[in-house]
Amino acid sequence: MYYSASTFGSNRSAIFLATSPSGNPGTWTNRGAVITSSTSNDYNAIDPNLVVDANGGRWLSFGSFWSGIKMIRIDPATGLRSGTALHSLAGRGGGAIEAPTIHYREGYYYLYVSFDACCQGASSTYRVMAGRSTSVTGPYVDRAGTAMTAGGGTEILAGHGSIHGPGHQAVLPDADGDVLFYHYYKDDGSPHLGINLLGYDAQGWPFVR
Repeated sequence: MYYSASTFGSNRSAIFLATSPSGNPGTWTNRGAVITSSTSNDYNAIDPNLVVDANGGRWLSFGSFWSGIKMIRIDPATGLRSGTALHSLAGRGGGAIEAPTIHYREGYYYLYVSFDACCQGASSTYRVMAGRSTSVTGPYVDRAGTAMTAGGGTEILAGHGSIHGPGHQAVLPDADGDVLFYHYYKDDGSPHLGINLLGYDAQGWPFVR
C-alpha cells in the first residue's frame, strides 16, 4: 500500500510504503519513505498510483500542482524506488493538476488526471482528463496531439446537472469492460462515489457510457 502525508497547500510531502501478508488490521509494516518533496523541489510527492507495464516493470506516478505529474521506477523486490530517474508526465505550468492513474489497453498507456478545484462541495470544478502514450513513461498526448506536459488533456468527465466536481479517478478492468471510479458532490454539497463503465471510440479514446 502506497500512501502519502503532506502539509496542506505546500509541497512538504512524502509517499510511504506499507506491506501486509493479508491486508488485515494489525498486520501492516511500514517500509519507509518511497519519495519525498520539500520547498526546494518543483513537484509534490502525494497522490501515488502504481502501474505495472506490459513487460512487468513497476512504476509509481504521483503529483499535485507545482510542475505536475511525475513518475519513478519501483524495485519489484522491495516496493521502494529504483534508481534516480524522475519522469515528467503532465503539467499545467503550476496550475491545478493531480491524482494520476495509468491504465494499459491494447498497446496504449492511458494517463488519467484531475484538473481544477477539488473539495469545495457543489462549487468544485474538478474534472477528469486523459492522454495516452505507447510508452509508460510518455510522452503522453491528448486527442488533438497536444503534449500533456504542455497542459494538454482530453476531457472525459466534468460536472453536469447535479454532478459537481467529479475527479480523483481510478480505472480498473472488469468482466464487462473498464470501469471509471471517482468522487463527486451533489447540489447539497454531500460527497458521493461515482462508478461508470468506459467505452472506446474508433480511434481508441475513452468516453463515459
